[in-house]
Amino acid sequence: MSTSKPRALLFSGQGAHKVGMGADLFDNSPSANALYKLADSRLGWPLSEYSFKGPDTVLTETRVCQPALYAHGLAILAAFEDYAKRPLRFEAAAGLSLGEYTAHAAAGTFTFQTGLNLVAERGRLMQEACDATVGTMITLLSATPEQAKEIADKCNVDVANLNCPGQVVLSGGVREMEGVAEAAKTLGIRKVIPLKVAGAYHSRLMAGAATGLAEYLRTAEIRHPKMPVVANYTADVTEGVDNILTTLEMQVCGSVRWTESIQRLIAMGFTDFVECGPGGVIAGLLRRIDSTVSCLSLESYADIVKHADALI
Repeated sequence: MSTSKPRALLFSGQGAHKVGMGADLFDNSPSANALYKLADSRLGWPLSEYSFKGPDTVLTETRVCQPALYAHGLAILAAFEDYAKRPLRFEAAAGLSLGEYTAHAAAGTFTFQTGLNLVAERGRLMQEACDATVGTMITLLSATPEQAKEIADKCNVDVANLNCPGQVVLSGGVREMEGVAEAAKTLGIRKVIPLKVAGAYHSRLMAGAATGLAEYLRTAEIRHPKMPVVANYTADVTEGVDNILTTLEMQVCGSVRWTESIQRLIAMGFTDFVECGPGGVIAGLLRRIDSTVSCLSLESYADIVKHADALI
């Protein structure tokens, strides 16, 4: 990767998590170690233990998974700076769903602690919304956004994620989602994959969570970011603190327009991307959105050691 190219950081969303994430960052980086200890202290429960040792059933819980992924993304940046003796250079950021908060923290919109409080509250509220409703999600493969919208309208559900060309996720009530497969079949879409999720994220069933989060967001100390952050809800750079608050609120029930978000960054001149998070999920989506751009994935301390020279 050429250092002459502008670089954008991309942060993982819920579903990319896995037990063990962050453990080697904790062991090898004093700054990452301190970050995890601070998170444990602030939250009042062992985020680091759940991240490093599981069990998977606990780490997968929305209230745990969201702050765990947030901490992991920022621990990568802290560990990189420890190893390379300089911060990881980037000029823009974006994140998939929960990852948008990590992107904002990296861009200086709020401190690590403020962001941790926000994602913990977001995760708690969304967990409550999942428990209070009966919802699920389904992936449509090979569907266009227009086809997905037609199916969603017909079945009275919502388009949750536009992840990459040919991969759209619908979200809504279990009863309403029963009609999705047949509606998809009538449009020639035969690959319909039910997802193992706790509820209907990014749908109208999260309305209670959005309302609660809006109130909490207004109490947070938020600044204008030091660099552009592309919002999921608008697929565009969000200007001004009030607009940032609005997009973070609307994102809870709104569609994650990830394909358009990446295309927006590319249109801004970004072809050099770094994924900060587990599993290489973001890099995989990026290849399907535009195979001409480059993306390095940083998940572990070993990844930092391997790629540091290319990223300095």
